[in-house]
Amino acid sequence: MNEIAWIALLIFTGLFFLILALYLQLMKGRQKKAFISKVEKYATVEPVHKEEKSRVEAVQDNFFTRFAGKLAPLSKPKSEEELGYRRKKLSMAGYRRPGQLIIYYGAKVILAVLLPAFMVMGQMVFEFFESQTVLGVITILCAVAGFYLPDLLIHYAIQRRQEKIRLGFPDALDLMVVCVEAGMGLDQTIKRIADEMKLNNAVISDEFNLMNLEMRAGRSRQDAMHNLATRTGVEDVRSLVTLLIQTEKFGTSIAQALRVHSDSMRTKRRQKAEEMAIKLPVKMLFPLILFIFPALFVVIVGPAAIRIYRAIIQSTIGGG
Repeated sequence: MNEIAWIALLIFTGLFFLILALYLQLMKGRQKKAFISKVEKYATVEPVHKEEKSRVEAVQDNFFTRFAGKLAPLSKPKSEEELGYRRKKLSMAGYRRPGQLIIYYGAKVILAVLLPAFMVMGQMVFEFFESQTVLGVITILCAVAGFYLPDLLIHYAIQRRQEKIRLGFPDALDLMVVCVEAGMGLDQTIKRIADEMKLNNAVISDEFNLMNLEMRAGRSRQDAMHNLATRTGVEDVRSLVTLLIQTEKFGTSIAQALRVHSDSMRTKRRQKAEEMAIKLPVKMLFPLILFIFPALFVVIVGPAAIRIYRAIIQSTIGGG
């Protein structure tokens, strides 16, 4: 197969995936509008479970799962430790369905092919590089970037999810203190937090709901709490889990322990805010030196420098 045929094949593949992505995005927007109109029509919001998907979403998931499943063996490692590590990362990012791991490895292969294809198409249209060697190096770099792009996206998703947990965790802890002091059991408290935090912070609601489901399925409370700390990867959640396990083990008052932990957590957040405020002048020093001071120097010294320059030129011309 000659070079023209390869180029035509790459162009066709890129256009196919581009049209497919636009079609799926359009279908997703239509489905969202239909759901909103249905809610507004009946004026009641029924609990929507993740297992209850529409026909369009099911077709999309099946298509991606089948397509990615054919490409996943090209990048899927053989080690079970590596697979377990990737499952943990996907779980921390919120991707916990069975086919997510296959889609992840399939996406690495797809992006490793699409980005070089788009680079070749751009070179054919716009002719960015004159040297074929430079084009080859850039194409290889695009393939490497496409292969590792899902890892960066997963890392970014984990950071966003952890940030949401950090922001909403004080409210969940306060609600836990109120429920426990009102006489509710710990299991009922966890269920109440999962229900009450659904609108305020969906991430915390999902985590506590999953922990509640694990306990209802027969797993011990200690193991469910350990799994919660592992899934989130947040230090505040890990410290709370340690506190609850020690409280249950030694038989001390849960309400008093939660109250003390809530106060210490507020103190810690206040100290962290004060630390950030103290570091702020040092961080502002470099923008001041690089951007603000040169502008002020031009504004203040500029008119005087122009007058001095004109005076020197006039005196020189007049003296000559």
